[in-house]
Amino acid sequence: MTQDPRTCADGGPALSVGDLLTRARALGVARLDAQVLLTHFTGLSRSHLITREGLPLEPAVSQSLMQALLRRADGVPLAYLTGWREFFGLRLQVGPAVLDPRADTEVLVEWALDALHRLSEGSATSARPLAVVDLGTGSGAIALALATEVAAGRAPAATITATDRAEDALAVAAGNADRMGLALQLRQGAWWDAVANERFDLAVSNPPYIRADDPHLPALRHEPRHALVAGDDGLDDLRTLVACAPDHLHPGGWLLLEHGHDQGAAVARLLCDQGFQDVQHRHDLAGHCRCTGGRWMPPGND
Repeated sequence: MTQDPRTCADGGPALSVGDLLTRARALGVARLDAQVLLTHFTGLSRSHLITREGLPLEPAVSQSLMQALLRRADGVPLAYLTGWREFFGLRLQVGPAVLDPRADTEVLVEWALDALHRLSEGSATSARPLAVVDLGTGSGAIALALATEVAAGRAPAATITATDRAEDALAVAAGNADRMGLALQLRQGAWWDAVANERFDLAVSNPPYIRADDPHLPALRHEPRHALVAGDDGLDDLRTLVACAPDHLHPGGWLLLEHGHDQGAAVARLLCDQGFQDVQHRHDLAGHCRCTGGRWMPPGND
């Protein structure tokens, strides 16, 4: 006797695509998130799933999907459940060792690319590749986005260094770089300590900037806390990055920093107080001040 394909191995009814979507809705999981998980675990396209909601799923697939839906309902980032995140046109492998890259950070990448083009027009750097560092790289998102543009010839020649204090985070970045065939110079250490005695034309960073008492932290409990929280006012790491930058930037070099939507004025003051010039802001798609940066010009080199 042939077993009904709609029946699980234990004799109970098999779950269909529609059943899983119904359970996702009951758990409070967004339909799009549920569809992404379905495509990930079944290998079927989203359009196929939409038109075949009665399609029965293998018991093992149903079980894996239910576990993933429960974790998503508990706030686990979708990228941790699939293992991947799209960022600046790249497919990055991610996991609990690194932050889930946000689309807002693409604003920082765009600004960095603009800075590279402006720097390449200066005669002082024409005889060598530009030197770039991504401080606190995590998955390598920013560094790899820049390296991709350089490799494709859409950005000036540059060497890209990526740092992180966490060894497991650097392993994720290294894996992404190897898979994409991109060259990154990886350094382990806290902020500028990772590149002692080195100088750069451009430094970028998306550091921790959340206050220790921020009410949104519980929703981010599955991401590494050390990559999110920076003291009572969220500025501890930003202060370190600005204060030590002059020892690691070539004259005319840029420091570009991502920060919280309400921290732009505070970061600008840090840069101005340290002697940075041309201090500017960049805004995300929602209109929030998302990045602040400035150019380091030592006294007497104006």
